[in-house]
Amino acid sequence: MPPMPTEITVLGWSVVLLIVQMFLASIPTTMELGGDYQAGPRDEPRTPKGRFAGRASRAFRNLLETYPAFVGLALALAITGKAGGYAATASVIWLIARALYAPLYIIEIPFARSIVWFVSLLALIAMLIRLLS
Repeated sequence: MPPMPTEITVLGWSVVLLIVQMFLASIPTTMELGGDYQAGPRDEPRTPKGRFAGRASRAFRNLLETYPAFVGLALALAITGKAGGYAATASVIWLIARALYAPLYIIEIPFARSIVWFVSLLALIAMLIRLLS
């Protein structure tokens, strides 16, 4: 059996990141709004007012905005045999940048957060260029 492409390994780790950020977003919200509300049907929309809950939630939503592109690119690179090289490096950079993004957002380091976001975008673009080349 050939070794698994780096992009697929990173895809697996990205699911870990997704789960961690989901918990980072849900725990402070549940603490603020209450477990009964979170477990209920939420017919009456309520949003948390706390900074931590809001930032964690926005950081998670930001991950969800680019996550489908990463998943699609990682899978397409592996399926087409174009995995490896700078595409593999870009996938690792994307994961590291996305892992750094949430804490930078939550603890309010605005310019660093923006730079890290841009790095993650460049990583996606590099993966796309490799796929289309």
